[in-house]
Amino acid sequence: MDRTKQDEDYGYDIIPDRTTEKTKKQFIRESQFTFNHKCQNMLHFAMETSPYAKLLLSAMKSSGCKVFKGRHFSCEDCDGTVSGGFDAASSQIVLCQNNIHQQSHMNRVVTHELIHAFDHCRAHVDWFDNFRHLACSEIRAANLSGDCAFTNELSRFNFGLKQHHQECVRDRALRSILAVRKISREEARKIVDEVFESCFNDHAPFGRIPHSKKDAAFAYREYTNRDRYYTNL
Repeated sequence: MDRTKQDEDYGYDIIPDRTTEKTKKQFIRESQFTFNHKCQNMLHFAMETSPYAKLLLSAMKSSGCKVFKGRHFSCEDCDGTVSGGFDAASSQIVLCQNNIHQQSHMNRVVTHELIHAFDHCRAHVDWFDNFRHLACSEIRAANLSGDCAFTNELSRFNFGLKQHHQECVRDRALRSILAVRKISREEARKIVDEVFESCFNDHAPFGRIPHSKKDAAFAYREYTNRDRYYTNL
């Protein structure tokens, strides 16, 4: 498969700086100091203060996959449809500096992509050829990152449906797959449905669905206390 076709099939076309043909434009991108500097500051704040991110970072460290800000995160320009992505080929999280403007948004994107990184760390995920693996991680990311929290859905004017959280997770997982893979909506929906139950009920490393920052903070305290207990044995 030629590189251009591969970029399109795997979603690299929505993050231009991930393609080798466009590496010369990196110098132009890096000149956009304001976006990049703001992105770096918001990333640092998320890693230091978000209980979602802090729990995931601790869990990855315990699993032998310690995350380094300078190595595993990259603030880059993306197209207008995405906020971030996980590049499995480089084990790097891409943050779309031109599309993330608020700290709360940054916190959710960092959490969402760290869930993908956590899955990459703990399991042999075939991101490129196994759509079921991809769908499972997208379901988990939508379910556990706060993407489908009531306040976020309210801001999108999506509310009032029975089992709304589950439907939100299905919809966001479906859209994430369609954004990075050239398959039909019907095929993507079928794949999501096939793996939904088991992946929706996989709450690692949180233990339960963190519906709020308070829930995430409680899960983080539980996790660190348990980790400290086993360290001292």
